[in-house]
Amino acid sequence: MNMPLYESAPVRVRDDITAAHKRACQRLSEAGTWWTGEQRVAIAAEARNALGCSLCQERKAAVSPFTVEGDHQSLGVLPNPVVDAIHRILTDPGRLTKRWYKQVLASGISDTEYVEIVGVVVTLVVIDTFARAIGVPTIELPATVEGEPLRIRPLSAKLEEAWVPMIAVSDAKGPEADLYRSEFTGNIQRALSLVPNEVRGLSDLAAAHYVPFEKVVDVTFRRSISRPQMELLAGRVSALNNCFY
Repeated sequence: MNMPLYESAPVRVRDDITAAHKRACQRLSEAGTWWTGEQRVAIAAEARNALGCSLCQERKAAVSPFTVEGDHQSLGVLPNPVVDAIHRILTDPGRLTKRWYKQVLASGISDTEYVEIVGVVVTLVVIDTFARAIGVPTIELPATVEGEPLRIRPLSAKLEEAWVPMIAVSDAKGPEADLYRSEFTGNIQRALSLVPNEVRGLSDLAAAHYVPFEKVVDVTFRRSISRPQMELLAGRVSALNNCFY
């Protein structure tokens, strides 16, 4: 992307963050592993749209989101099962269940497609939350790039402790040898490994917003604030967001 980002921001934005966001937008615009560039941008657009969905707001306010029926206020581009998955992932992720996930698969969405949806939504959340935090409008979604998805499922991904198959650190070899850069890699890094390029994309964003993979175990690493301060802020935000991880 050659478009300028954050030039109007009231605070200085580090060059590595701007560059990481441009790369993320470029990835959104291109064919992924299971969705085309057009579909990926549509997923991102629907994720933004979910914030204004009255059905999602009703479900969020309910004791159980599964007791509220209705239709999403969608953009009308993606199939209803995909829209429902996007809206639920974005608006109420802490109350998703394995039973719900199995219903997603039963609706015709594959486990690989689901993981890529999660990757796209998370990428958008990182970019949009940053924009809101520094007081600037969210950036315009990129124009799509034509191309076909790779449709390559990693053979080393196994269904074990998570809902979706993941690649173990010890099995990250060959084409996936670059996925993890530390033996201390946890499930939070492995979560998207059924679609390795989503791990790579989120790692690129995390290197700018958090710390580079190789520095994760370095408690002395600092930016404008120290590593303990980073963890304190991250822990507090996680608690406010009801993050069970």
